[in-house]
This record gives sequence, C-alpha cells and structure tokens, in this order.
Amino acid sequence: QVQLQESGGGLVQGGGSLRLSCAASGSSSFNTMGWYRQAPGKQRELVARVTRDGTTNYADSVKGRFTISRDNAKNTVYLQMNSLKPEDTAVYYCNARVPVPGQSTEFNYWGQGTQVTVSS
Repeated sequence: QVQLQESGGGLVQGGGSLRLSCAASGSSSFNTMGWYRQAPGKQRELVARVTRDGTTNYADSVKGRFTISRDNAKNTVYLQMNSLKPEDTAVYYCNARVPVPGQSTEFNYWGQGTQVTVSS
C-alpha cells in the first residue's frame, strides 16, 4: 500500500524559510512527485513537481523562491521554501504518481497534508 508521509510544516514569519519533506513507501517506483496547496476557500493548486529524471515545473507565484528536489534512492521529495509570504499560507499536500504495471496509466496518491502558516 502506497503511503506518503509529510513533515516540515509550521508557523513562520514573512520572509522566513521552511523545508517540507515527503517520504513515499509501498512501491518500487514513483514517477512524478510534487507538492500542491490549498488555502481556505480556494481550490487545490500545483506548487511544484519533479519527474523521476529531475525535470521540474513551478507555479509562477513561487518561481525564484521555492525549490523542489527529490532523492530517488529514498523515494523522498523536498520543497525548500524561501522568502515566504502570507499568501503562501495553506495546507500543503504531497503527490506521487505510481506506474500501473503493464499499462501506460498511473495511480495518483496524496499525503494527508501539512499546514504552513506565514505571519505578516
């Protein structure tokens, strides 16, 4: 059974930094892994994602401030968040896609979410 264990959220002042981690287990292979966030009253949105070969993709709102990385040996994805702003406040969810054996499709898994709160 695939599980995604997130850690690293918390309360930080504006301009500060946090590092999120997500350790994935239960599969021998993970394709794209990433981070999404959902603020109160808003839809869940992509923050950043990284493919197995290291290709990254960021939301415009976090470019230049956030960095996503992964350690394939540990099946872990990280999100380094710098220069945090109050508008970054949200629940951050880890996402991982697992290939379906013998097919071109993927299973899509989510973590339970970790709260990030940025004070002004």
